[in-house]
Parts: sequence; structure tokens; C-alpha cells
Amino acid sequence: MLTLPPLSLYIHIPWCVQKCPYCDFNSHALKEGIPEQEYVDALLQDMDADVHFAQGRKLHSIFIGGGTPSLLSPEAIGRLLVGVRERLPFEDDIEITLEANPGTVEAGRFGGFRQAGVNRISIGVQSFQADKLKRLGRIHDPDQARFAATEAASVGLNSFNIDLMHGLPGQSLADALYDLEQALALAPPHLSWYQLTIEPNTPFASRPPSLPEDDTLADIYERGHQLLLSRGYKQYEVSAYAKPGFEARHNLNYWRFGDYLGIGCGAHGKMTLPLQGRILRTVKVKHPRGYLDPERPYLDRHWHIETQDLSLEYFMNRLRLFEPIPKADFTALTGQPLEQLQAPLAEALRLELLQDTGAHWQVTALGRRFLNRLLDLFLEE
Repeated sequence: MLTLPPLSLYIHIPWCVQKCPYCDFNSHALKEGIPEQEYVDALLQDMDADVHFAQGRKLHSIFIGGGTPSLLSPEAIGRLLVGVRERLPFEDDIEITLEANPGTVEAGRFGGFRQAGVNRISIGVQSFQADKLKRLGRIHDPDQARFAATEAASVGLNSFNIDLMHGLPGQSLADALYDLEQALALAPPHLSWYQLTIEPNTPFASRPPSLPEDDTLADIYERGHQLLLSRGYKQYEVSAYAKPGFEARHNLNYWRFGDYLGIGCGAHGKMTLPLQGRILRTVKVKHPRGYLDPERPYLDRHWHIETQDLSLEYFMNRLRLFEPIPKADFTALTGQPLEQLQAPLAEALRLELLQDTGAHWQVTALGRRFLNRLLDLFLEE
């Protein structure tokens, strides 16, 4: 029988001041004011339809993402979190994250967000160089980014994260290391450091910018990685570094194949249904106009993960983390026997992509380097 994992909540806020050319998230440029009250009402009604999936669990974490959630007022965020708590109890140590852009007006709201119940803020900096920010379509400047991080550190949050990209158009090794040094000077407990990728159906895909050569990208990663380790950060996930004890609880639950309710425009959810022996995925209506249409249900589509896809789905998530993988978790969270992994595991061990430590599997340094090849083994299973 399937075991119920921890339960998280993802809340999607779809609006941005403007759409960045690299972004393939479900976000919509503002043409007029945000209908705050109407949207919060809709989010809570959306949650009403899903709350039975909690099956007695408290909320382990909440992530308010987007879009740019910090465009909402602290009052709206407060009303939203009060409404969520009325529907589901919180774990005592719940992590509540809100994504924010580092414009000074929004940063000035950080104290209000903290009073509303947010205890972690994730700041989308991306770069500390004005020319790179302009090329990325960002609306803030380096000084605003520094101010936002300083504010986040001063308002009594449990933690804050800085999002930083590398492999940017025209970026040199020196540029990338400068960005990292600027971020580290702000002492974030958590740093998301990831390479820019060109996603389909984005302006960058239709008009690709000139990106660094592969050798430069490799040098950026290796030098940046060593710099982060030397400053006391641990890489616990493919693109995430944290000081000890400041790993993102919400992200950990995702990658450990935990459950999450998804409410808001285009939000995805994953729920374990032990009595049915199935795992359900949901997607909500994507466009704000449709989502706010009172004649239309919030749920756009849903499906059960097919039995033959469970191994790949599990390892696509679990292998993002560098921690040991308990063997018992595979059966508990997928309902599938370990025996069905015999062939892909044997090949992964032969290729030295995984180690078998008895009760756990551990991705090797080679496995991290060739993660897609490791995942392919479970696709072939």
C-alpha cells in the first residue's frame, strides 16, 4: 500500500510587470491593476475543491510563485494565508516562501509580507550587472537587487534565497564570478545558481542570443562551484546551494516525491491516493481570464501516473538531490517492488553512476555529471 508523504501547497500568481525573453513559466504582463480580492477569493475556492486530498495531513510547506507574487499587497497575501490555514492546519515549523522581484517598491513590502505570515523570500536577482539584466529583460538594477537582499535579511525572516543565473549572453568567466561574489557578499542562507537554458516558445528561442562556449560554461560551473563550497555552502540539489540547515523544505519535498496541492492559474499538483493505489496529477486552468470565469471549473485536466511510468517519475525527481536515496522509499512512495529495478540498477552500478550502500543508493560524482544518461536507464526499464 502506498504511504502518504508530507504535503505541500503551491500557489501560482500569474502576473508580471513585463515578460522576460527567456521565461517559459505561466506569466502574463500586467496591462492594468491586479484583481487582488477576486483572485484571492478564487484561490481559496480552488483550494476548497482539493482540500480532501490532504487526507489528515498538515501542510509541510507553502510556496507562492509566479509570475511575480510580490506584486500583491501584504494585505492580500495575509488574507490568502489566513484562508489557507482555515482550510488546512500548518505544521509547527512550516516554511512559507514568497517569490519577489528586487524592485525597491516591492522590497519595501518585505516587512509586511513577514507580518502576513511569510517566513522565507526568494529574490529573482539573476545578475548584478546592468548590461546583463537589460539583456535578460529584467526591470531592476544592481543596486535594487542589493537593497532587496539587505531588506530580506533585516525583517526577521527565517531565511531568504537569491536566484542567480550563469551562462548569460556575452558572459565571461570573470562576469559570472563577479555575480557570485556580489551575491555571497549579501550572505543569503540559500542560493539557487543555475545555467540559462533556451526554452521553446520564448523570444530567446525565436531569436537566440549568443551564449558562452561550452568550455567557458564548464569553467564557470567548476570555478563557481568551488567558490561556493569554500564559503560554507553545500550543493544539495542540481542547482541549489545552502548553508547547513537552510535547504528549502518545499523543494526537498518536491524532489523526494512528496505530495503537493497546486492552486492558481496553471498550477500543477501531485497527490497520493493510498486506497486506490494510484498517484494523481492535476493542472489548473492556465489563463487568468479563464481561471476567474465563474462559469468554468478551476481544474483543467487530471490523470493518474501509469504504472510503467512510476519508476522514471520517481527517479526524475529523486536524482536531483545529492543525498542518499533510501531504498524503502521507492516502494513506499510508488507502490512498486524493488525487483523491477534490477536491470537499470545493475547497469547504473556497472557504469559507476550509482553506488549501493546497503539501505541506500547514492549518486556518484560521475552520475551527477551524466545525470541524463542515468535517467535514461530508468526510461529503458
